[in-house]
Amino acid sequence: MPEMIDITVPYTVDLPLWPGDPKPRMDFIKCISNGSRCNVSRIEAGVHFGTHLDAPCHFIEGGKSVDELDLAVLVGECILIEVSDVQAITTQHLQNAAIPPGTERLLIKTKNSQLWANPKHKFKRDFAAITPDAAKWIVENKIKLIGIDYLSVQLFNDRVSTTHLVLLKAETVIVEALDLRLPAPGKYKITCLPLKLVGADGAPGRAFLETI
Repeated sequence: MPEMIDITVPYTVDLPLWPGDPKPRMDFIKCISNGSRCNVSRIEAGVHFGTHLDAPCHFIEGGKSVDELDLAVLVGECILIEVSDVQAITTQHLQNAAIPPGTERLLIKTKNSQLWANPKHKFKRDFAAITPDAAKWIVENKIKLIGIDYLSVQLFNDRVSTTHLVLLKAETVIVEALDLRLPAPGKYKITCLPLKLVGADGAPGRAFLETI
């Protein structure tokens, strides 16, 4: 039996947020304890909250929205690599990781994952992420899905958003804020499905790995 590993960050209102993103809200509008026949809860949040996927239209005007993503890309074999003790993940780091030719889905485990031991931690600006040159390498090597273990695939000081632009222009699916503490580097099957929010530039998702 394959082992299943949940790599989704638990959704709570106390999760760290990208500066300027709306604070999430979760509450009950009906409660059995208050005399209602059932419990009904409500959630309000930005679409880039917790573990989520970025669609091309997040940065590309006229790009595909999250409901238009190819489901075949979101399920399948992936390679998980670990790049520890660095902040800026470059082309050299990816080349040194010996990623098998033909890899279509790539997850990068970094020092960021340890932050999820406390999901209520304050947002960290010095998180590890991908440089623009590494993004170009990903596109050139025809990787269709890239996942990372913090709120953005690009460095905080990438104010031009080059990394996002390079990836999303090529319609590379981006998965952010994964909790990769448990899985070791290697080959897995990933399932990462977003809510089907019509016209949205992203959506929360549930992601898990299965051993192969």
